[in-house]
Amino acid sequence: MSAAREVRADFDRATIVMYQAYSDAIADVAVKQQKFGPPFSVGRMTWIKPSLLWLMHRSNFGRKSGQERTLAVRIKRSGWEEALGAAVLTGYEPKAHGSPDAWRKAFESAPVHVQWDPERTLRGAGLPHDSIQVGLSRAVIQRFVDDWTVSITDLTPLVQKLRKHLDDGRADQATRLLPKESVYPVPPELARRLGM
Repeated sequence: MSAAREVRADFDRATIVMYQAYSDAIADVAVKQQKFGPPFSVGRMTWIKPSLLWLMHRSNFGRKSGQERTLAVRIKRSGWEEALGAAVLTGYEPKAHGSPDAWRKAFESAPVHVQWDPERTLRGAGLPHDSIQVGLSRAVIQRFVDDWTVSITDLTPLVQKLRKHLDDGRADQATRLLPKESVYPVPPELARRLGM
């Protein structure tokens, strides 16, 4: 049996928060303009993640080169669900795709890719439920930038605080600073498409 798949996120009635890690050059423009702009590229796939801890695992709490800055990008739920509705899983799954051939064809033309990876604890250990990563291709990035993004917040100071607490052995204090993420209600037709 594979791990449980849930979308856990910080969301309200109209919006949902996605986390991304970038270089100073991209983050400075995004925070100042409240919108992504050059040197951010709309020409290559960008991955958005609703799990802060998964991104922390990925960026090593902002220590990885080019991922020093952590941004909380609040987007419209309508945009999020539009992305999920256009998504194809990065790997073949019988329940979601029927045949390997059907999956391959769908994947090659999909504007959005979805990958599931084990959710992480503060210390980076895998948890028994999976976390979603959503890759937006060139076909939809412009919509993400122009239509879906509501606000962009620089979480780098919070990430530095979390890292310091962890380095000093104060995981409980770090845990208290984490944004509240709860289970997002994925519509049933999308859940099947996403292999949930």
